[in-house]
Amino acid sequence: MSYLVIARKWRPQSFADIVGQEHITRTLQNAIRTKRIAHAFLFTGVRGVGKTTAARILAKALNCEKGPTPVPCNECTHCEEIAQGRSIDVLEIDGASNRGIDEIRQIIENVRYQPAQCRFKIYIIDEVHQVTKDAFNALLKTLEEPPPSVKFILATTEPHRLPATILSRCQRYDFRRIKLREIVQRLSAIAKAEAVEITDGALVLLAREADGSMRDAQSLLEQVLAFGESSDKTDARIRVDERSLHEVLGLAERQVLYQISAAVLQGDARQCLELITEVFNQGCDLGRLARDLVEHFRNLLVARLIGSSSKEPTA
Repeated sequence: MSYLVIARKWRPQSFADIVGQEHITRTLQNAIRTKRIAHAFLFTGVRGVGKTTAARILAKALNCEKGPTPVPCNECTHCEEIAQGRSIDVLEIDGASNRGIDEIRQIIENVRYQPAQCRFKIYIIDEVHQVTKDAFNALLKTLEEPPPSVKFILATTEPHRLPATILSRCQRYDFRRIKLREIVQRLSAIAKAEAVEITDGALVLLAREADGSMRDAQSLLEQVLAFGESSDKTDARIRVDERSLHEVLGLAERQVLYQISAAVLQGDARQCLELITEVFNQGCDLGRLARDLVEHFRNLLVARLIGSSSKEPTA
């Protein structure tokens, strides 16, 4: 059997498994429970926060043999086919490569027919903002009044590029960036299941580099696991610490950030240039170093402000 990357292996299969989007999963589950299911949904948010995953789970919830149900069984034929991308009634379409009016006309033609096996025929259009204006115009009438057996789920990272006529016809759900603590907890659970020993500092560093994206965090973990190795031949477990992360990801160590910030505060331009040159020669990305420095100075400022406010006398 071919190897399955962590991001696919640990993709959530139910609403309860989606991390950091409780405001959306609760609303969708309540809509299914009360039978207030819209005909068109718009999922927006940055990369890797669960838009396509939520769309697949919603498709399973609507087409599950025990449903429509807020908790798909993940055991029936429909759930398994949707999870594996084999369902002929749940179509995932890439908006970047199917952006023209001819592709949209094909969708309009197909919605006339009843689902072959499932309860609903569902179109999941990813990166829908790349669809052309003429194609959007052709889709308007179908998107506003589709047949009862058809649902549309549109996903995009750039909702501002969608026409207002499309936005007004969809029920919009804004996915948030996932909090650092939630990413750390998820990565920790994955690491334990994969027999990986990873330090808390390394988990925080991975989560920080992911910038609110669970998929990015899992991809970084995958990269680190390929680099890590067991120090004990009798123990197959992989061990990962902060130093190995700095080597793999080309990050500047926190100690360097403190040294550069100290040189800046002392007005020592020579020391700053020497430190930056040393980091550059080690292969670190200077753009990432700049972002790390901005975050570091921001943390120093917050710490100073909190310290000052705690010393003020209370009335």
